[in-house]
Amino acid sequence: MAMIEIKSDYGYVLLAVVSTFVVGAWHGGRVGAFRKAAKIPYPFEYASYEQIQTASPASSKAMLAFNSAQRAHQNFNENHPSALGAMLIAGLKYPVATAVLGAVWAVNRVVYAVGYTNGSEGGKGRYYGGLWMLAHYVMVGMAGKAAWDFARA
Repeated sequence: MAMIEIKSDYGYVLLAVVSTFVVGAWHGGRVGAFRKAAKIPYPFEYASYEQIQTASPASSKAMLAFNSAQRAHQNFNENHPSALGAMLIAGLKYPVATAVLGAVWAVNRVVYAVGYTNGSEGGKGRYYGGLWMLAHYVMVGMAGKAAWDFARA
């Protein structure tokens, strides 16, 4: 049976993990603000194509911004579990590198969301935050390597 020693630097990994919770809460608040501005009532998840097409230009712009904020939040939620798992596993073996990558992931999720809701670029601004994806896949690879090393120990 392998013994896993938690290095003292693992606290940095936990800080990076907690930062993702803050980003998730920020996303939720942001979507709420965009929802209110677009006047999209609950339980509707998005403004429909028809609503956007028939709205005034100002309302249409607000609805598109809401849809973009909602999509950015959902994309965050789709990727958050695997990022957390990768951080927690990879951090056991590579705590400092994982903490840095986790911080890069969290910061770039904010950049992604802000860029996505930048109406002047039609959502293409999300690419400015694309570094989250590289950080994500590197952490997944590091988690796989750490798990392999633990399994072979």
